[in-house]
Amino acid sequence: MSESIIYEHPLNERARTFLRLEHLFQQTSYFLEQSDSWDSRAAIRCLLDVLNIFSRYELKKEILKELERQAGNLEQIRVQPGVDIDMLSQVLDDLESSTHQIYQLNGQIGQSLRENEFLTAIIQRSSIPGGNCAFDLPQYHFWLSQPHEMREKQLKSWFNEFQSIYDAIILLLSLIRGSTRPAQEVAKKGFFQKSLDAQSPAQLIQVIVPNDVLYFPEVSGNKHRFNIRFLMAAGVSRPSQIAEDIPFSLNTCTI
Repeated sequence: MSESIIYEHPLNERARTFLRLEHLFQQTSYFLEQSDSWDSRAAIRCLLDVLNIFSRYELKKEILKELERQAGNLEQIRVQPGVDIDMLSQVLDDLESSTHQIYQLNGQIGQSLRENEFLTAIIQRSSIPGGNCAFDLPQYHFWLSQPHEMREKQLKSWFNEFQSIYDAIILLLSLIRGSTRPAQEVAKKGFFQKSLDAQSPAQLIQVIVPNDVLYFPEVSGNKHRFNIRFLMAAGVSRPSQIAEDIPFSLNTCTI
């Protein structure tokens, strides 16, 4: 049996931001384990992207809202038959702990990093194509030439400022993703559309297909409905919609 590829698509701005931050933190975790200076550059680039997201959104408030919403939803199912009370209690404890950690964050998240002159210089030069070359930023070049252990320690200290945020996002996304089981669907002539219940808004969808097929899904949608078009991969050429029926698995994550 072949393995599968999961294509995720957020259906609201909160889920979209959570997925982007997860993506950046996963990249960071990878690059931090590597010893080459190019990997440290990549980790810095991720850090700057994270800072940019936090400068544009009031995420502390959004994360707290989602933590409290999830806790309220889970409290409502405590009395339902068949619920694993021990597991539910553990998840509620995790939500409470994460909420407490977020409340403990003072001021704007990442503010100390935005005031860091070393990082500010990199930010300013990064807007120029190739602007963080050695001759542009000799201090950055010097830092990159230091032993991996020193660079890793410094990077971890910077990213540690976001640790409680990252933990909360991972917890929330795990609950969202685990809120449903895959349904077997068919995209007629490569197209599938589904309307959503406004009283139970979906957070994101997952389209699951085998990894040995030569097509991929393109998703568009919002809290009211979403469309899926299956396109034939065509290298660097413009992909075209498949004209045949495509069976696939679908998770509509609504918690």
